[in-house]
Amino acid sequence: MTTIDHVPGSRPLRRARRDVAAAPFIVIWESTRACPLACLHCRAEAQPDRDPRELSTAEARELMGQVAAFGRPAPLFVITGGDPFERPDLFDLVRHGRELGLAPAVSPSATPALTRENLARLHEAGAAAISISVDAATAARHDEFRGYDGVFSRTLSAWRAAREAGLKVQINTTVTRGNLSQLPDVARLVRDHGAMLWSVFFLVPTGRGRALAALSPREAEDVLHFLYDLGTVIPVKTTEAHHFRRVAVQRLILAERGADHVAELGLGPLYRDLRRRARRAGLIKDRRVRRPPIDVNAGRGLVFVSHTGTVHPSGFLPISCGDVRKKPLTEIYRTAPLFNALRDPDRLSGRCGGCEFRTVCGGSRSRAYACTGDVFGEEPWCGYQPGSFPYQEELAAHVTP
Repeated sequence: MTTIDHVPGSRPLRRARRDVAAAPFIVIWESTRACPLACLHCRAEAQPDRDPRELSTAEARELMGQVAAFGRPAPLFVITGGDPFERPDLFDLVRHGRELGLAPAVSPSATPALTRENLARLHEAGAAAISISVDAATAARHDEFRGYDGVFSRTLSAWRAAREAGLKVQINTTVTRGNLSQLPDVARLVRDHGAMLWSVFFLVPTGRGRALAALSPREAEDVLHFLYDLGTVIPVKTTEAHHFRRVAVQRLILAERGADHVAELGLGPLYRDLRRRARRAGLIKDRRVRRPPIDVNAGRGLVFVSHTGTVHPSGFLPISCGDVRKKPLTEIYRTAPLFNALRDPDRLSGRCGGCEFRTVCGGSRSRAYACTGDVFGEEPWCGYQPGSFPYQEELAAHVTP
């Protein structure tokens, strides 16, 4: 099998344009846990009603001021949930964030509130983008995953309406064993309908997601290489699959060497099947520049604020490191012991601790904690054996901090 041609001068990774020990690349705020859907993977185990402990409007405005206090360039600021539309002050908060110099993005659920009118109001208020979820390429499979009929149709309508309103659209897809075969078809939807980014989320067994079947490390590896191939046509990122950055470095080096990545890395039948179907659909092209994955991880460029104001390294890592009602987010992010420890790759254990890619990958700390109880434990969905990549001498330029 031939490799995709390497474009001279391309780079495998992007670095945040800031010292991530001083300021995050992205701040995610869980504005509420209220949501009328019953998604099978829901981290928040969303409830029908709002929690009375949620940050008030005044407290939410104060939080956004704390985010702006990190300085320029301002962190990406994402308002998620639950469903943010459950908050009647959503539009006012988006407008306030824009006045502070933020570019708020909103991650709504595909509920009856996700209307053309509300999307237009979001854009008018100053929202930069929205992210919506597509977890299968057919209504039956998607609606089953989301817990209600009609969600798939509403999602596609909102996707079109958001773009027409002038909003950028990110599509989120959760990968489980149940939808592996759907991935090329979902990718085709992303290409055909248009999106600034396809974010492919590797399940963390928290919340309702504990009941879903996990991928094996071999399956995860095959999917990551398939996603890398799609990057020639679709802008792709991964969420809680940090070893995608290892894959990007490996594939760049192998392409420069003219080596067959399938043979060199021992990729399996799932990869070959996904790649074959993607080729047939025109989802893989040669000699195209990819969007390199960015080197960000839990507590290292990423911070999550819950609906009650507690601060976490990730929304999937339920260890509180402070409370914005008691201490500014800037101080928590910069000084909390767990945040500082997560920025030290030498704290990692198991295979992650001995891996030559640990400075650019680090594995999912959320999945390690969910599966082993050890936030510094090895990544359960990664099968890479440290030292096994055949071209070790070329790594230094890409993995040196």
